[in-house]
Amino acid sequence: MTFGDLLRELRLHAGLTQEDLADGSGVSVRAISDMERGRARGPQRRTVEALAGVLSLEDQALRALLDAAKQGRTRRQPAVAQCALPPDVEDLTGRADELATLVTAADHDRATEVVVVHGPPGAGKTSLAVRAGYVLTPRFPDGCFFFNLRGMDARPLHPSEVIHRVLSALGVEDKRMPGSEAERSDLYRDLLRTRSTLLLLDNASDEAQVRPLLATGAGSLVIVTSRQVLGGLAANTRLGLDVLDPTESVALLGTIAGRHRIAAEPAAATRVATLCGRLPLALRIAGNRLASRPKWTLEHFANRLVDERRRLSALTSGDLQVRTAFEMSYRQLSDKAAVLFRRLSLVPGRDFAPDLAAVLADVDRFAAEDTLEELVDMSLLDTAEVPGRYVFHDLIRVFAGERLADEEPAAEDVRRHMARWLLATASRAAGLYGPDARDGDRAEADAWLAAETPNWLGALRWAATAGLHDEVLALATSMHWYSDQRGRGETWTEVFSAGAAAARALGSVRDVAVQLNFLTWTLGVLLRRYDEALALHDEAMAAAVAAGDLREQAWATHYRSAAELRSGRLEESRVHSERAQELFRAAGYVLGEQIALSCLALVLHELRRYEESVAANGRLLAIVESGELDLAPVMRQDMVASLLIRTADSLSELGRWPDVLEKAGGALTAADSANAPSSRCAAHYLKGVALHRLGDPGAARTELERALSVAEETDHHRLVDVLDALAQVSDELGDPEAGGRFRRRVTEARSSDR
Repeated sequence: MTFGDLLRELRLHAGLTQEDLADGSGVSVRAISDMERGRARGPQRRTVEALAGVLSLEDQALRALLDAAKQGRTRRQPAVAQCALPPDVEDLTGRADELATLVTAADHDRATEVVVVHGPPGAGKTSLAVRAGYVLTPRFPDGCFFFNLRGMDARPLHPSEVIHRVLSALGVEDKRMPGSEAERSDLYRDLLRTRSTLLLLDNASDEAQVRPLLATGAGSLVIVTSRQVLGGLAANTRLGLDVLDPTESVALLGTIAGRHRIAAEPAAATRVATLCGRLPLALRIAGNRLASRPKWTLEHFANRLVDERRRLSALTSGDLQVRTAFEMSYRQLSDKAAVLFRRLSLVPGRDFAPDLAAVLADVDRFAAEDTLEELVDMSLLDTAEVPGRYVFHDLIRVFAGERLADEEPAAEDVRRHMARWLLATASRAAGLYGPDARDGDRAEADAWLAAETPNWLGALRWAATAGLHDEVLALATSMHWYSDQRGRGETWTEVFSAGAAAARALGSVRDVAVQLNFLTWTLGVLLRRYDEALALHDEAMAAAVAAGDLREQAWATHYRSAAELRSGRLEESRVHSERAQELFRAAGYVLGEQIALSCLALVLHELRRYEESVAANGRLLAIVESGELDLAPVMRQDMVASLLIRTADSLSELGRWPDVLEKAGGALTAADSANAPSSRCAAHYLKGVALHRLGDPGAARTELERALSVAEETDHHRLVDVLDALAQVSDELGDPEAGGRFRRRVTEARSSDR
């Protein structure tokens, strides 16, 4: 029985906790814990006697305890050096939290703690493990063992080789070494069972290589590093290493290249760190490269890294190469995983879902998802922040692109296929927002369009340069109604500009008019660039007239009216909204006529002709609710919500607060049904204002807080109004601190608008 086993048995027999024993003996709880777990095997005589005094031991038990301590102190040292750690990386940066996790794991109470450290090539897994080895070795009295398992080699280190070397290190002479592998494994487990050791298994290939080396010890720690996640391994702790944060990246660069150079060019240093993907290996190579080129500026080196075709070659210093680190993992992939890995470099955006991967690999979604998970397990791909989506590390994506160019001559055909799929899918999803859309899951389409915006927009850019004019025009045309409710003005400026260019390339004057009309609306309504919108209107109208298209002439006139309304040219807007109604009527487009009437109602509101505005909106609401326009249910609810909000706005100017409350409530119901966040925000705001005016500030605050939540999410134009109303309600509720906070935000919001 070891000293620790005997001490624990005597303590439990005496009915004492470790804390009780510590209080009576003056020996710390930590020291007692280390003794019982076998980390401290041979305490000094005075320590043993102090413990024995509290345990009230008789002479025989005291002698046994003293003998066990003496045996622990005089234990024969192994014949072979146990700890063969590689040199420590003195400038290890940005891993303080991870190192603290490993230190915490060393303080466990289990017989053996297993920690897996995984991450992409070049993340610094080995450096972290080695640092942990130097920090933690003193805690393990029976030594530290470090083995490079060579998991990426053609012939990884076999577990039996590790076992043989450990047995030798523990003093097992060759003549006593068991002959069979099974017998050596049994002896390995038997010898480690009573020892407290630190075992560092670096660069493991898979779980099968590691499992035979996991032996139960007396308070031992095993740290395994691998490019694979090793999800099948029973590990108490898992550490996934990511890239460094921006500050840490620049700090590591400065440590190697020289802090004075970083201080002289801080912006360029940040660029270099970003172009290195903040990957520790790449940063180390970049620092070494700069250190060996003292006459280079950081700006010069950053410019060399900008070109993706040269980036990995530029990240080479002596025998250190980022490309080599990636190639080792790439060679481990199955054929199907290698194909998908290469083709994913074509994805325009940063992240992607399995359906896009399936298109690239020409497999079904489930097969694609399995392969994506294989790439994640190999740390060549990562899961994105949004569940179900995946993301490349920047430099690994560059490497995948290199492999695609070298191994797939028909890569452009794959890109063309992907772009067409993205544009067609986006067009179908956006089509669910039109007035006559009936079938399809609009919520699913909405989620897809939002998540995939960088991808379908990137596909649009590529298609425009590749001459896919029909596909570009179809996408831009399909986005008309969707853009009215979702997205950013800058996005739609790019989309409709591309649509106009495609229409010109195809020689379609009518489509030029359509796209210029969309662009006029974007500039005048979403971006408030009124002069540009009015100038573009003239071009759109000329194209519509040249095409002989009365409906597009009506749209051009309507969009001019909308720009004039928002720029304060109210009388001109009134004239053109009435003219737009006439043109729509002549074209036989009933929906357009009602939309123009809606604009006229807004003009009347701005002209302070509130009763007329309420009446106009009332006529519109009756037409929409009657079903005369044959709108899709979702669009009908969306229009109902908008009309009720506009009515409530005019009623609020008339001080008819009960009516405002009623209309706002109806608008909220319709907005929820249509999933229209802009209308939802306005409805909550108007309900809040009405409740405040009707003497219920508590309920008003609830509605205004809901409005604020939506306004912040959507960057709603009523944000300042919502904040101002909340400030007033807070004052009335006796909360001046909140009122002051909301007023400060009002000031900040107005300043940013300017």
